[in-house]
Amino acid sequence: MQGIKNIGLRGIPIADTRICAIDGEKGRLVYRGYDIFDLARNSTFEETSYLLLYETLPGKKELEIFRDTLASQRRLPAGIVRHLKKRKKTAHSMDVLQSVVPMLADFDPDARVDTRASSIKKGMKLIARIATLVAYWDRIRKNLDPIRPDEKLGHAANFLYMLKGEIPDKEMARDLDICFIVHAEHSFNASTFAAREVASTRANMYSCVSAALGALSGELHGGANEEVMKMLSEIDNINRVEKWIKARLDAGGLIMGMGHAVYKTMDPRARILKDISERLAERTGNRKWFELSRKIEAVAREEFMIRKGKEIYSNVDFYSPSIYCDMGIDPDLFTPVFAAARMPGWCAHIIEEKFAEAQPKPALYRPDAEYIGRYCGNEGCEYTLLEERE
Repeated sequence: MQGIKNIGLRGIPIADTRICAIDGEKGRLVYRGYDIFDLARNSTFEETSYLLLYETLPGKKELEIFRDTLASQRRLPAGIVRHLKKRKKTAHSMDVLQSVVPMLADFDPDARVDTRASSIKKGMKLIARIATLVAYWDRIRKNLDPIRPDEKLGHAANFLYMLKGEIPDKEMARDLDICFIVHAEHSFNASTFAAREVASTRANMYSCVSAALGALSGELHGGANEEVMKMLSEIDNINRVEKWIKARLDAGGLIMGMGHAVYKTMDPRARILKDISERLAERTGNRKWFELSRKIEAVAREEFMIRKGKEIYSNVDFYSPSIYCDMGIDPDLFTPVFAAARMPGWCAHIIEEKFAEAQPKPALYRPDAEYIGRYCGNEGCEYTLLEERE
């Protein structure tokens, strides 16, 4: 029997969506009709979150209320903080996030109220609190006191403040804000698909997000940015790039952060992040990680063309490590930061999966599989009693 040839559901439509469009050939990314370059240039993470949740850009007063509501929801319940302080300090940050997010349901009286309005409220709580959760855990595991969120600061600035205890300068806060915008949504990637699949069972939003976090933790998805940083640290010197890349490819290994399942040209998010990385390197005076990344990108592209006769481009995970390092964020927090940014996209998809008005209610996800194992009766798998087996 021959197995199926389509692996990983590549190219298989799963559901209709109004949230995000990707043109892999042209390198375009659109949130609810708005180009990612326009949003990165003009929007804020709060405004982009509103757009994803409410399907339209807010008016001035609407955005003000939304920002204030997000800021007011940042504090974690005391029970969650107590739990974090009891966790093993060596626990992986993504494992902590995935296990603690469902606990937030214990402190939400509307956790199992399944309406669009209540789901948007839960989405706002999750967007606000996931950043606090990441920052609190980082400080607790380092035996430092958590820093309470500052409601006067924007989302990105407050996150850096809770991590470091210092209010960041406006330029750095804006750079992180843009990073959050470009990570906020990306259609039916692995973690979003996981969230929607669980949402199709009518599970509560916290359970859906926990599933997404589990998918994001894998090194081929969100964990790729941490792997990129390991690569940068291992190479360390720009003069070692060519030898390292060639040895890696000779051994059949991957160059993490290069190539994408959808984009056939440079990931538009990578374009934006590359500019931020260079800008940040200039401001901080630390050009090492940016220059090393740029050299790896150039050599990897050249080697792929020589070996396989085709182009390869950097993706969203490639330049974010150099940015976060220059911001003083530890490598094993890169994926949790990705999760904090992706929360509005996940929540928008969960809401769409449950309450889509433009199409029939989606059915429980239940894909088929083609069985390629043995069949009883004709391939030697007739059952024998235990005492009769040798």
